[in-house]
Amino acid sequence: MKHDPVRRQLLAGAASLSALAILPRIAHAKGSVVGAVYPGSWEEAYRSIVAPALQKTHGVTLEMQPLYAVDQIAKARAARGNPLFDTFLLDPGPRVTAIEAGLFEKFDPSRLSNASKLQPGMADEYGVTVAAQFVGIAYNPKKFDKPPADWADLFADPYVSRLGLTGFQTTFGTVSILEMSKAFGAKGIDVEPFFAELKKVLPKIAVIGAPASMPSLFQQGQCDIMYANTQTVGTLKARGVDIEFVRPASGVITFFTTMHIAKGAEQVDNAYQYIDTVLSAPVQTELMKGPYFMAPVASDVTLDDTLPLKNLSEMSNMVQHDWAQINPQRAAWIERFNREVAR
Repeated sequence: MKHDPVRRQLLAGAASLSALAILPRIAHAKGSVVGAVYPGSWEEAYRSIVAPALQKTHGVTLEMQPLYAVDQIAKARAARGNPLFDTFLLDPGPRVTAIEAGLFEKFDPSRLSNASKLQPGMADEYGVTVAAQFVGIAYNPKKFDKPPADWADLFADPYVSRLGLTGFQTTFGTVSILEMSKAFGAKGIDVEPFFAELKKVLPKIAVIGAPASMPSLFQQGQCDIMYANTQTVGTLKARGVDIEFVRPASGVITFFTTMHIAKGAEQVDNAYQYIDTVLSAPVQTELMKGPYFMAPVASDVTLDDTLPLKNLSEMSNMVQHDWAQINPQRAAWIERFNREVAR
């Protein structure tokens, strides 16, 4: 149970990548925009909230391609300047990869009416931030006398025996492990202290699973503590699950989801209208609510009290990571985690 989900995920990812190059180009309608969107809750949210708003405001139809970040990049590379979608939706690691590969059109923030509502640095020549993610510790308050104080507590009693552990496949997993490693003495992006401490407690850990499986494992009671973002915590709490978000003493982690215009995109004007719609206050407000719980980035949105901040300016003081340094090492970390931990 601990290992098969990871193997299945890796195999599925490899199969999807091998099939990308043979997919046909999609015909782009003039009154539409084709946006790559993460499968699952992102696709559902954009279909129910963003698409109607874009149609109502600009008369543009949103056609979505549900693709994880790695598949978006693989598709764009295989297309060789003949893109299958107009816009990317990416987390910071894949964003850096795509920039290095030259997969984006030069972005002009002045074409967005809502760009002025963003925090400094959220719009640049490559794209624009459309959502924030906040990562910390999630735990079941009915299973422990008190919450953990910081990352090192996860490897100590009483938490370690109820811990749900996942690896480096996701952004939230990678940054959480980096903060655990720092809690055990690491400098920079060194993960050796994490692996060293993990070996000591590995037999005690409740469950090891693929990232996508962790919310279900928590809901089923197979673990009572895990690392997660506020979006996952909000979704589970809305289902009636006993779960609370803990702000680690070392600080809440934040990273940003960004949108970009694909190199050679056909519907550039529509793409800007689409992105501007995502950044509009009514859309950002609706995306922040359940069942989607996506943290807004526009300053004219009244923040929900479930978020770990009162003002968006607080994000600049949260824990952030340099993905230009992380990316070259991440594949080796994933391989090592799968070999030593998830085998």
